[in-house]
Amino acid sequence: MDTAKTRIGVVGGGAWGTALAKLLADKGFLLDLWVFEPEVREQIEKNRENKIFLPDVRLPENIIPSNDIGIVVKEKDLVLVVVPSHCMRDVAGQMKNFISPGTIVVTASKGIENKTHMTMTQILAEKIDFLPKENFAVLSGPSFAREVANNVPTVVAASSTSRDVSEYVQNIFSCPTFRVYVNDDPIGTQIGGAMKNVVAIAAGICDGMQMGLNPRAALITRGLTEMNRLGTKLGADPLTLAGLAGVGDLLLTCTGALSRNYTLGRQIGEGKKLDDIISEMRMVAEGVKTTRSVYNLSKKLGVDLPICNEVYFVLFKGSSVKETVERLMNRSLKHELDGVLDS
Repeated sequence: MDTAKTRIGVVGGGAWGTALAKLLADKGFLLDLWVFEPEVREQIEKNRENKIFLPDVRLPENIIPSNDIGIVVKEKDLVLVVVPSHCMRDVAGQMKNFISPGTIVVTASKGIENKTHMTMTQILAEKIDFLPKENFAVLSGPSFAREVANNVPTVVAASSTSRDVSEYVQNIFSCPTFRVYVNDDPIGTQIGGAMKNVVAIAAGICDGMQMGLNPRAALITRGLTEMNRLGTKLGADPLTLAGLAGVGDLLLTCTGALSRNYTLGRQIGEGKKLDDIISEMRMVAEGVKTTRSVYNLSKKLGVDLPICNEVYFVLFKGSSVKETVERLMNRSLKHELDGVLDS
């Protein structure tokens, strides 16, 4: 596939969508950017800055903001969708009437839908049902939006059921500061990207309680175990979860202060209430909604996820963080590899 004259639309003007739009624009692509908020469109048009979601980053002139999703996705070779996971179904429905046959649709959103337990590519494929399944791809990995926007060296993975599509996406996004690998496992790539946010909340809680470094290391390690349990049950390759979209993203999100999910968890560990934290946040902490999805999906599939379960109890059932630590530490003793690769 030729990338030289690729027509691109980016759907989603949050921090991550804006950062990826800037990356593509810096490569020379002329692209349309759909933003929900009229004030964000005006800021970009007048000041070349998204002051609400990515302040202090100058955006190139070849990013054309719009509040009209039809203009942004019509007659495009590639459409990148970067909206909160709970908005994906509605946005995909809006896109359907404008997407051209043959368009490659890439999602960089991370989450699992609450009601259906579908991944983002599954939602897109269901709503935009005239495109072949291999036209949907995912871009995921350890990447904070601000660092990408500031050209900090970053490495991620692109995945589709078609190697040709994965490599097309790889070539579109790769540049000297943004290296893209490919894999053939969109399910594993998305499960890793979603579940790491839940574990990051747990890691933040741990640090908010000032428990020390030992517990955080244990949470990250056993969180990867839980990622493997659920992922392999859904058909993921465990090697994917040992890579950029799994352990790579897990490490970043559980240890980086730029992580919204880690920060939310830290505030809970310090004694703040979830509703109060969310009311003060303009950007979405995806791990909150994903916690509910992961909990319900694990019960449906019979997969044991102790850490994710305890995050659910803290967020939605009023459990104290002290109680959750005690429950985790006093579970029955077992072999370290028990159930690691359940399928």
